[in-house]
Amino acid sequence: MRRVLTPLTSPATYLGWTCLILGGALAMPYMMVGTVLVGLLRLRETTVSTLVSIDPAVFASALPLIALTGLFLPVRALELTAARGLLGARIDSPPDRPARTWAERRRTAAWFTLHLGIGAVLAGATLALVPFAIWLSLLPLLGDRLGFLGSTVAAGWSGAWGPAAALVTLALLVYAAAGAGALLARLAPVLLGPAPADRLAALEERARRLATRNRLARELHDSVGHALSVVTVQAGAAGRVLDRDPEAARTALTAIEESARSALEDLDHVLGLLREEESGDRAPARTLTDLPELVRSTGAAAEITGDLSALPALVSREAYRIAQEALTNALRHGSGPARLAAAVHDDRLELEIRNQFRQRPGRAGRRGVAGMRERVTLLGGRLDAGAVDGEWRVAVRLPLRGGQEPVR
Repeated sequence: MRRVLTPLTSPATYLGWTCLILGGALAMPYMMVGTVLVGLLRLRETTVSTLVSIDPAVFASALPLIALTGLFLPVRALELTAARGLLGARIDSPPDRPARTWAERRRTAAWFTLHLGIGAVLAGATLALVPFAIWLSLLPLLGDRLGFLGSTVAAGWSGAWGPAAALVTLALLVYAAAGAGALLARLAPVLLGPAPADRLAALEERARRLATRNRLARELHDSVGHALSVVTVQAGAAGRVLDRDPEAARTALTAIEESARSALEDLDHVLGLLREEESGDRAPARTLTDLPELVRSTGAAAEITGDLSALPALVSREAYRIAQEALTNALRHGSGPARLAAAVHDDRLELEIRNQFRQRPGRAGRRGVAGMRERVTLLGGRLDAGAVDGEWRVAVRLPLRGGQEPVR
């Protein structure tokens, strides 16, 4: 049977009570300053007895001092720790900033004032009511020797109501502490957590990071997947002709070496991006200027028209990955060498990859086509992929957008 916790038995009540008592302790210096200020304004002598007395005017004068402290002193980290650890509040971490904004300062000041103000009231009630409850519980044994009740209550049955009244007093105090703690726990995320603008900025930053990681995952799929396909095909070819045609085997092994080196460079580039290294420490992304090396490693026949080095950087990078994925699919599913044609016109880049296919691309191949289509769509281009005259054909047309620097 599951035990139902009440404010009287819940550990959260007493942790919140502890947080409020700490707030009351932090409020004491402000109360003392407020007592001095009220004494000066009333032109009365300030003594030790007045410093420890409770006065609504003193409490009201201390609250602005607490608010000013929260406005200018770095108390947010301390209050965050207390709210999370003692109140059990779930508060998102605020964004890292070189300087605090005034909106953040005002919310921190409001929380600090509430914490210390409510804490001072509850701490005072605790200091007063707990001894009072103890006195009530002893009333049947000792009577009202101090005359607190205004009339003499002798020991015995005349004070038998004392213990019950003590329990009620303590229960009311516990419920008051639980309510105050619950109120602060509800307000903590609003006043100590990030503002709505901060949450929106954090969501946008998270979306940007996810998009970047997805792009890097696609880069790894294209580059490493291509290299593994080349290595698999060329290693098989080298094994078949090793005895009768050593020169062809040597060419295949050279292609394997170049593909593996290229894959390692791409892997180093992507891992550098993930580690957020400085751009100067990373290998540059591959572009269409690296197309001849890609064609040579796959054994494809290429026909290039125009200057590939003058293309916009974004178009050149994405077009290289598209050609790499198309040639990878040709190696996996085709028979015989693929044929690649690249042509640069005034306003567009055209790519075409053809090969004889043994079978239509499976699920992995379709994912490759989907990745190519995504790249083409982002650049505002067009992609056609399918069987044409017994061959598998991938045709891409990418617009050359103005205002972008050419690849160096």
